[in-house]
Amino acid sequence: MLTITHSHAAGTMIDGTSKGDGTADVLKTVGWRWGRSISAWFVPQSRDRLPKLHTITRTQEALEAAGFEVETDIDSTRRTTAEVEAGKIERQADRVDALAAKANRKSTASDDAWTRARSALDRLPEGGEPIKVGHHSEGRHRNAIAKADSAMHKSVEASADATHAQARADAATHTTDARYRPVTVANRIDTLGAEFRKLERRIIAPRYDDAHGYVDATDAQKQARADHLAPNLAEKRDQIAYWEAVRAAQIESGTATGYGRSTVKKGDRVKIRGQWREVVRANPKTVSVSTGYTWTDTAPYAEIQQHQRPE
Repeated sequence: MLTITHSHAAGTMIDGTSKGDGTADVLKTVGWRWGRSISAWFVPQSRDRLPKLHTITRTQEALEAAGFEVETDIDSTRRTTAEVEAGKIERQADRVDALAAKANRKSTASDDAWTRARSALDRLPEGGEPIKVGHHSEGRHRNAIAKADSAMHKSVEASADATHAQARADAATHTTDARYRPVTVANRIDTLGAEFRKLERRIIAPRYDDAHGYVDATDAQKQARADHLAPNLAEKRDQIAYWEAVRAAQIESGTATGYGRSTVKKGDRVKIRGQWREVVRANPKTVSVSTGYTWTDTAPYAEIQQHQRPE
């Protein structure tokens, strides 16, 4: 018996599979991946999200068609965005620690490999003495060169591994900070707002009728859609509220600027990405600035670092 499970914290996973039982080929065809760190199959991007019921249904049907018995255990309870973000920050901190430890191990291995390479080189005759062909030392000399060459290659590879591991560790330390960059937060709010409005449009969207083409949805159909999309709308509302609170705190602390169409006018000067530009037009969500050429550049208001009036 295979069991497809879903929870907001763990995402969509499957229990009961084993290596070589034939489930891998089926799961791959319906978009599942194998997680080495968790030793289990999972649906990508299903953690911290509502269950993708179409994916779960399609997976169950594909496995049953292949001869497996499948049951589902779906928990649609949603955690708050604050809880989700706290979990992400905690997991990222654990990842940073793990990568830092790996970088230290790789660095130690690199140092050890260099020590062995140096030792192998020191065993070669001084001054780069050539191999004495036919002499009783020829075999020993060739073996020493081969060992030195092998040790040096391993040292170079170990050094490259250590550099790569350290780069990954350094990058991981900035992931959470990058996620909470003021411009990133502002863009995320805009994206979530667009996704929310798209869901609302789905509720009132016309329906297709074979006889009359597209016609207005009935009140009953709109209500059914609203009931079906209610969890998704609630999720988006909570996400928007969370990130708007983050942005408000950033503006209050001075970490972010709060410029908009009400404060930026044509003729003003704004500093964007370190350069001062004159405002040509204040759009609803972006500002158009001069470039010194025949065209203008646009940037979101969140990217404005400083603002000056013409006077």
